[in-house]
Amino acid sequence: METTLETIPSAAAEINHALEAQEKTQFLRQMLRIRRFEQAALKQYQTSGQIGGFLHLCIGQESVAVGTMSLCGDDDHIITGYRNHGHALAAGMSMNECMAELFGKATGCSKGKGGSMHFFAPDKNFWGGHGIVAGQTPLGLGLAFALKYKGIKGCCLCYLGDGAVNQGVYQASLNLASLWSLPVIYVIENNQYSMGTSQERSSAYRDCLAARAEAYDIEWDRFNGEDIYEVRAKTLPAILRAREESRPTVLEIATYRYYGHSVSDANAKKYRSPEEIEKYRKLHDPIQLWQRRLLDEGVLTAEQAEELDAAATAEAAESVRFAQESPLPEKADIFADVYCEVDRQTAAGRTGKFFFND
Repeated sequence: METTLETIPSAAAEINHALEAQEKTQFLRQMLRIRRFEQAALKQYQTSGQIGGFLHLCIGQESVAVGTMSLCGDDDHIITGYRNHGHALAAGMSMNECMAELFGKATGCSKGKGGSMHFFAPDKNFWGGHGIVAGQTPLGLGLAFALKYKGIKGCCLCYLGDGAVNQGVYQASLNLASLWSLPVIYVIENNQYSMGTSQERSSAYRDCLAARAEAYDIEWDRFNGEDIYEVRAKTLPAILRAREESRPTVLEIATYRYYGHSVSDANAKKYRSPEEIEKYRKLHDPIQLWQRRLLDEGVLTAEQAEELDAAATAEAAESVRFAQESPLPEKADIFADVYCEVDRQTAAGRTGKFFFND
């Protein structure tokens, strides 16, 4: 039941053939911004002592978020796990609000209370950033349910890692997605390692992880995530299926992370060989591959590529300065933004009693 889009090259697919040069260049700009932001964050985490908690980097995976989200419209929604910096920036969040959140500052997107794993921007249809493994999968289901309930032709792109597919709540979400015919797309960003455990040691499967969707009568596909053309061409059918048929899809996108599960992963070069990591850096880097593609197409010059990179680096440096100079939250703020009802002083917030049948 594996869904394949076409036999023609992904670059020639209509959705890609119609791209303007400016749009292609924007994809490179977005990927560069994600990488330079995360590299700046990594440096601050390791040297300044001003970033606490965890830091999960998506360096090497940038094309997945940029490629899939480039297809989103006003009625499409995004939700993801803790490796969420790339999704947040691709959704349109600013480096300043994101870096300030890493620093725990009041100017952060979650007012300094969420940190690396809890970026949010509801105004951009970006619903986090969730630290519980697979915890976002039923929430993505809920977003899709709301779209169908309201009669809105949109979809929810719900991102998860290859380790999250073994959580029971994900299987339960697949069951309801198919049973209720909901417009949710589960995007498995398969970077081959669940924390420090390889896919072969952590998951039982026949062909690939996405094929488990067959048990729930859900369409699925698996493809290469290092090529934005392929990501867009193979993601589009799932988005159209969700919008027009209100049916779910599971997509498994092959990718790779250059760093450990998190910055605190001390064994990142022990469960993977340095040679393996270097191979992906040299031969499969999505930014280098896309830049080379644009150079070959005559869309971009080497000088323009350098300017884009310099601009992303400068923006990341400015976000660090912004975060460093931003104020910490007030001590009293610890009691704010805990419960919506309390903040708004609704009847339930004042009394602690909820009445569902009024």
